[in-house]
Amino acid sequence: MKRITALCGLLLLAVTLPIAAAQTLVKGLRIWTAPDHTRLIFDTEGPVAHQIFSLRRPDRLVIDLQNVRFGMQLPHVSDSARLIRHVRAGPRNGNDLRVVLDLKRPIHTKNFLLKPNDLYGHRLVIDLEENTERRLTMAPRPTIKAPSRANKPRHGRNLVIAVDAGHGGDDPGAIGPSGAFEKDAVLGIARRLARRINAAPGMRAVLTRTGDYYVGLRKRVEKARKVRADLFVSIHADSFPDDQRVSGSSVFILSERGASSEAARWLAEKENAADLVGGVALDDKDDLLATVLLDMSLSATMESSRRAAESVLRQLRSVGRTHRQELQNAGFVVLKAPDIPGLLVETAYISNPEEEARLRDPRQQERVAQALFIGIHNYFSVYTPTGTRMAQDLHRRHMIGRGDTLSALAQHYQVTLDDLRQANNLAGDQVQVGQVLTIPES
Repeated sequence: MKRITALCGLLLLAVTLPIAAAQTLVKGLRIWTAPDHTRLIFDTEGPVAHQIFSLRRPDRLVIDLQNVRFGMQLPHVSDSARLIRHVRAGPRNGNDLRVVLDLKRPIHTKNFLLKPNDLYGHRLVIDLEENTERRLTMAPRPTIKAPSRANKPRHGRNLVIAVDAGHGGDDPGAIGPSGAFEKDAVLGIARRLARRINAAPGMRAVLTRTGDYYVGLRKRVEKARKVRADLFVSIHADSFPDDQRVSGSSVFILSERGASSEAARWLAEKENAADLVGGVALDDKDDLLATVLLDMSLSATMESSRRAAESVLRQLRSVGRTHRQELQNAGFVVLKAPDIPGLLVETAYISNPEEEARLRDPRQQERVAQALFIGIHNYFSVYTPTGTRMAQDLHRRHMIGRGDTLSALAQHYQVTLDDLRQANNLAGDQVQVGQVLTIPES
């Protein structure tokens, strides 16, 4: 009898052990705060079953993780956090974990599971965004006043450049041999570029991300379209892990294939879109007319992208080696706005130890930002949108970059060297980086 009891005990233990072993370890919770959303990331040993629901009065978000064990302390939430007031957690039903977020305002959520990559293991990602519907219905209707003459811009509008620092938050981008993150280097360059743009008369920069948080690719384009950007510049740092000798910068514009696929997407969604093509809505146009309008907009945008990218590439050659001497084409999502010229700059190969060290150096970041700025400025000096402050100046301008010479500029703009000297009161041929020259009519 004792043997039978012992055997039953062993069988019961054998049955219960796999159940206990099947519990998934939740190794930690990370919180990334952006201006318009908050991202929660549960790091787990494997995929985790979960249920998420909201409660009101007070506002809370409940996250039930099934058959898990929790292995880390909960993160502290700053008082300045926009959406979350407090995070608490406790066991539920023996094998489950309930995490409760005390919220400062109503939110809506999106959640998904991510598989392991080179940096992280399995993850459950939950994005929180403010639910503005209730706030908008409660808000009084604003009074719309006709603009007075005093409020109208006297010298035209500012040029708007959307400066996009790639990656961010839990997406570090490429990682250098000594651990440098692409997201940090490109944000440093983007901030420096934005400062230079904002210091220039008639120009304004808008950063798609201002800190260390993730912004979706199409969200970056939406931000640029919302501010009616005249140019979209995305900044990255390339990687070639199999060969640390690869180096140099590259400039990309949208490929024909990428443009065609995006045109099809816009046309498929035209009933939900407005003001897609130079202020013309497509939702009330037949398919043929909509296609013609979109093709015309894309062709003009791609030509403007090419000209801007060539101007930027010309300046990048002066601050270091370029990986390719000509422009590259690719189907990057961030370059697919049909009405905004765009370019993507791979500033260096962070997988190259020497270039990784330079990317970390604030002085090199400043040099790259200066080259990008001069390239952008010189593009707009020649191809100036109407209605802008820069367009009010009838003279063409050129900002001197590294390697520029007076003779080369005369040849580029097809003017004589004497006319160029005379237009700028130059006694000789010496020019300095950052100096702005007036280009006479040819």
